[in-house]
Amino acid sequence: MRSFDELLAEAVAAHGHMCAGQVIGVRMALRGLRELALDPDVRADRKRLIVYVEIDRCAADAIASVTGCRLGRRTLKYVDYGKVAATFVDVETGRAVRVLARDEARELVDDYINGVDLPKYEAQLQAYQMMPEDDLFVVMPVRVEIPIEDRPGRPVRRVTCAACGEGVNDGREMIVDGRTVCRACAGESYYRRLHASRVE
Repeated sequence: MRSFDELLAEAVAAHGHMCAGQVIGVRMALRGLRELALDPDVRADRKRLIVYVEIDRCAADAIASVTGCRLGRRTLKYVDYGKVAATFVDVETGRAVRVLARDEARELVDDYINGVDLPKYEAQLQAYQMMPEDDLFVVMPVRVEIPIEDRPGRPVRRVTCAACGEGVNDGREMIVDGRTVCRACAGESYYRRLHASRVE
């Protein structure tokens, strides 16, 4: 596997800037991969890996960069928990580990910057690179059941929404008043239509 410095440089290039979140994400990914004995530089290992990220911030980009997992490949999953955490799943063995960034790590930053007066984010950036993993993370084995509809590959099934006429893949539809509809038409929309849909 490539070195931490190489992986961090690649993550920063993909993300667009260096920050403490990049450091946390790279180290988190390395810890999760080590726990599962997987190397993303080995194609066969990379194909065994699915990662769930729990936050949509800088660390998620770093985790994707290190692991090679992507939303478009269905190997990177985003669950909106607002936590700096990720779960690494080996789909071949079923083993999984969740790595959570400790909130207490922020309080330990000064212990690692040798009394140098730095802005908060610069201090975190430096400290998180040298902080022992046990001070930085909580690591726990977990069990993750991945439904067939959520696995990589072609869609398992596709239906058409009875309200808007749009296609819906892999069991994301809902049944409302006996009709098969998409989540948006069922009232879970994040957007508001400005014009009538095709079916209406």
